[in-house]
Amino acid sequence: MKSDRFSFKQFTVNQNRCAMKVGTDGVLLGAWSSLDNNPTLILDIGAGTGLIALMLAQRSAAEVVDAIEIDENAYEQCVDNFEASPWSDRLFCYHAGLDEFVDEIEECYDLIVSNPPFYPENVSSGNLARDVARQSQSLPFDQLLDAVSKLLSENGVFATIIPFKEEADFLGLALSVNLFPKRITRVRGTPTSKIKRSLLELCRLETETRFDELTLEIERHKYTPEYIALTREFYLKL
Repeated sequence: MKSDRFSFKQFTVNQNRCAMKVGTDGVLLGAWSSLDNNPTLILDIGAGTGLIALMLAQRSAAEVVDAIEIDENAYEQCVDNFEASPWSDRLFCYHAGLDEFVDEIEECYDLIVSNPPFYPENVSSGNLARDVARQSQSLPFDQLLDAVSKLLSENGVFATIIPFKEEADFLGLALSVNLFPKRITRVRGTPTSKIKRSLLELCRLETETRFDELTLEIERHKYTPEYIALTREFYLKL
């Protein structure tokens, strides 16, 4: 069972009211997302505990790091985690659905991130809130990408993490809304395991895609130098 609290080097995430707890996918996305365009406005879609937004607030000088969360319990916990952090003056969470947010917001974001739900509808944990947080029908990829295309600034980037097996279909959907792959990192657990995740960075400008791979562990609990370098500013024990 995961702890109700997860402490990082510069902030703590309380998660007892959130269906989805702190996990490797979120930490990877928060650490991997590029800040090369020096974003002023950042948006995290489906914030959950607020982990990724908190990581980006730590890493960046962005004036505003917004987040959206539709689940009421997760929203309230995200707000609490934001307020308890060193960057509370720059972090803000909206309790809203994505379609509602798109209709009401007037600003465009320089960096948008999302760790979207991606399990099929027939996968059930027996916990309704957890299923909504995990299952793709609660935020289908096409709806996510359509919203990103409307919220992203002209030179902005969108970063996400999805199952590797969904990569080709996701990129096809992205092309349909004129979002093009800029950087793709494929992630495997160990040197001998299959690729499990794809970290994707998309933008409005069609450009040559940069590909690489990331392996997390040499063996159980022995992390690779690359993974340590990526996450050492966050994990207490690295």
